[in-house]
Amino acid sequence: MTRQQAAASLVEGVEQDLGAASAIHALLERQFQAALRHQGAELGALAEELTPALDAMDARRRQRVALVRALQGPEGTMAGFIAAQPEPGRARLAASWGELERLVVLCKSATTRNSNLLAEQFSTMQRVLHNADGTYAPR
Repeated sequence: MTRQQAAASLVEGVEQDLGAASAIHALLERQFQAALRHQGAELGALAEELTPALDAMDARRRQRVALVRALQGPEGTMAGFIAAQPEPGRARLAASWGELERLVVLCKSATTRNSNLLAEQFSTMQRVLHNADGTYAPR
């Protein structure tokens, strides 16, 4: 792969991840709603959609890291790669990368929120099943 092909692959990967991150965030929002409504079948179906989407995005991330390091050395970063790009592509790539970073933070936040809700629901159900006193009392 030439340097130009590697650079083009990086740009394309960021664009793919923008779409993927948006789709993953939408799935995480659906997961939250399904958890609120105790829709077990929907939660299972969403897990089956989320797993391959997350795996594909992680594979592209690993490929991106490898390409950046191949182009810029072992300490290469996306910020350095972006800064080395000629205009007008640099500004567009920087904007796309910034949006991707924002979406990833949103996805991580939604994942934490969903995990906390599901863990609390599980804990509550365990207390109900075992007739724990004060199941619904504030902690």
